[in-house]
Parts: sequence; C-alpha cells; structure tokens
Amino acid sequence: MEVFLIRLLQFVLAISLLVLLHEGGHMFFSKLFGVRVEKFFIFFDIGIGKWKGSLFHFKPKNSDTEYGMGWLPLGGYCKIAGMIDESFDTEQMEKPAEPWEFRSKPAWQRLLIMIGGVLVNFLLALFIYSMVLFYWGDSYVQVKDMSMGMKFNKEAKAFGFQDGDILVGTDIAPFKDFNADLYRNLAEAHRVDIVRGGKHMTINLPGNLNLLGMLKVTPQFVKPLVPAKVDSVMPETPASKIGMMKGDKILAINGKTIDSGNEFLNETGRLSDMMTEATSPADSLKIRTTTIAFQHAGSNKVDTTQVTLSSDLTIGIGMATIYDYYKPVQIDYNFFQSFPAGIKYGIHVLGGYVSDMQYVFTADGAKSLGGFGAIGSLFPPVWDWHIFWMMTAFLSIILAFMNILPIPALDGGHVLFLLYEMITRRKPSEKFMIRAEYVGITILILLMIVANLNDILRWLGYM
Repeated sequence: MEVFLIRLLQFVLAISLLVLLHEGGHMFFSKLFGVRVEKFFIFFDIGIGKWKGSLFHFKPKNSDTEYGMGWLPLGGYCKIAGMIDESFDTEQMEKPAEPWEFRSKPAWQRLLIMIGGVLVNFLLALFIYSMVLFYWGDSYVQVKDMSMGMKFNKEAKAFGFQDGDILVGTDIAPFKDFNADLYRNLAEAHRVDIVRGGKHMTINLPGNLNLLGMLKVTPQFVKPLVPAKVDSVMPETPASKIGMMKGDKILAINGKTIDSGNEFLNETGRLSDMMTEATSPADSLKIRTTTIAFQHAGSNKVDTTQVTLSSDLTIGIGMATIYDYYKPVQIDYNFFQSFPAGIKYGIHVLGGYVSDMQYVFTADGAKSLGGFGAIGSLFPPVWDWHIFWMMTAFLSIILAFMNILPIPALDGGHVLFLLYEMITRRKPSEKFMIRAEYVGITILILLMIVANLNDILRWLGYM
C-alpha cells in the first residue's frame, strides 16, 4: 500500500504541474492578445447543474477569470471566450462576436494561443533536463565496460549471440549506455560489433527487427549480465523468514539453476504467468510454495529451503544492479553548459518517442497502450527526486507531442483548422467545428478506455 501511495503522489504531482503550465501557456497568449479567459481549472469540474462541482474555486475582484480545481483528475482546461472547445458553449457562439473574444482575433494570434500549451510543455521539458544535468550531471555505465557481458534470449542466440558477449556498437553508432537507444540500434542494425573471450567479432542482423517484440518478450532480447546476488532484504518478508541476508547468492528456484539475476527475474516472471492459470486457492498456494537454494555470503554454506511467496509473488529482496559491479562515468555540467546539453538530450528523447510511435498502429502496439496505472508505475516505489524530475520531463514531452497531433478536440486539431484558414482565407463553419469537436472527443474517450482497460487486463493477468 505504501508503494502505491508513493507512486500515486508522484504521478498526481507531476501531472498537476504539467497541466497547470500547459493551460498557463494558453492563458498567457490569450491575455497577451486581449482575449478573455472565463475559467482556468486544474482537473475537470464535470457534472450537471448544481451537481457540477469543484474542490475549490474563486474569482478575484475585477477579474474576468474564475480559477479552481475540479474533482476529476484527467487533465484541466482553460475556457477561452468565443472559442469552440470541449465545453460546447454554443449559446455564446450564437451572439455577435465581441472584440475580446477568440474568434475576433487575427488567425496568427489564435494560432499562438492554441500552440501556447504545447510550447510551454516542450520548453519545460528542456528546462527540467538542463537543471537535472546541472544538479546531478550525467551518470551511466558504458556498455563496452560491462566486462561480464550480456544475457541473451533464444531469439538473440539464433542470430549468433552468446551469453557473456560484450556489446560494442553497430554500423549505426557505438553503444553508450544500456537504454532504449541500444535496442533501437539493434533493431535497425545490419552489423553488431562484440567482444567474445577477448576477441573482437561481428554478428550480422537483418536491419528490421521488431523493436516492440524485442522489449515485450520475456526474457528480453538482451540484458546486462548481473550475478544473482542479494543487495537488500526487507523485514517481515518470506526472504527474511528463511534467513536470507545481504550478499547471499541465489543458486536455484524449484530445481532450476540460477546463473544470474536476469535468470532469477525470468523464473519469478514464469511463476506470475502460471498464477494466471490458477483456478482455486489451492492452485495459487501450490505455485507460491517455492523451493529456493542460496549460498550464504562469505562462506560455502548452501541452504535449500521451501518458502511461500507473498500474494504478488515477491520474496522480499532487492537484487544487485550493474552499479554494484561497474564504476559509472560521471559527466558534470556548469550552469551555462547544462542548457545546450539539456536541449540536445530533450530533442533526442522526442526523436526516439516519435520514432517509436510507428508501433502504436500495430496489434502488439495497441496492447501496449497504457493508462493512468501504466504511467504511474513508471515512477519509482521510493521517492527519488532525480527520477521524479526525469519522468516529469518525459511526460511533458509526451503531453506536448500528443496535444499537437491533428486530432479535433486537441490543440493540434485547432491548429490544423487555423492553418487551413490562413492558407485558404476561409474559416471552417461553426457547425463543422462543433461536429469535429464531438468526433475528436469521441476518439479521445475511446483511446482512454482502451489504454485503461489494458491496465486492468494486465493487473488481472490476462495480458
């Protein structure tokens, strides 16, 4: 429960900040051009009549804007006078246009008002990345320095990879650290350079591997090889009850030899798959009852004991990571150096995200869509400001990109119609705009349902 609350708090804080500044971007340009903003809300105050409520709201003296926070945490909105938006305020649109309304302003001003939110989100992401680099610097383990090599799945081994191979680079670029870029390079590469047994070798690849398939399969295409060493044991857990301690090495699970931390995670993952087929409490208990062999730290003593895993199939240990075995490269930036580095990093993240969007339009991609649960799970189970700000910057880039898509009801839809108007010198009719808004909102609701349904199905073990 504590982990859930920590992740929820991080998620709500990040989304609230991003929505506040996104809507603030629209409001800034609206006020700049003399357009009246009627409501500025974080979250939605959805309801009917007197049941349309908010957590709080207020209207400053001599202000045209009502500020508040709604009860439905799905975003926020900035209600701009004289504009067809998700409020569908058609009564206002039937009256003669006022000089302080959105529809009375030149197209170029309306365009800036509509891209204001996206612009703020993108600039915010670049600023956060810059400040993260200024405060923490860039710390990573170089792939070529991972002397224990990699652990490969059977698909990778079919191309000629072997466990323990050290990845160096591809015909596209040398590898830097182990992240999504490494997978993207492998997916598009025709040649991979490796070191095996101290000798440099080359492995040929087709150049069109399915990136999503490489990441979704269990075990994944490739992971750094890390020994199955216990880094921490949480109190009052199955691991603590059988005497497992920091530094112990896991040797086997249910008779299956464990040669690395990767193999340990694969085996616990298989237990999770088996749990989805359990039809009774007895079946569940049988799967959770596991035999584990582990060697005590600093001795040759080996314990083989039976333990009942928790309901979520965890034993209560933290495994050693690559940072326990390799010294990371640390690059520090002064205040002025951090900005070009942060901008470069942010643009690189955006490019990778846009490139990966091609997989959304596949069957596997649709199944990979995630809702609020999937986004929340990206935050760490403990409060870590470095990861929090990196995730917030990443979500800001996603929010900017998704909002600029040419879908009616999103900023990008309004931008598309404004560009049409500027090119043809003709405004789309208000009737058309209202219908387009309905279509856009329907699309967004369907996408939200699919994404959050995927979360539920994953939680139930059906995906």
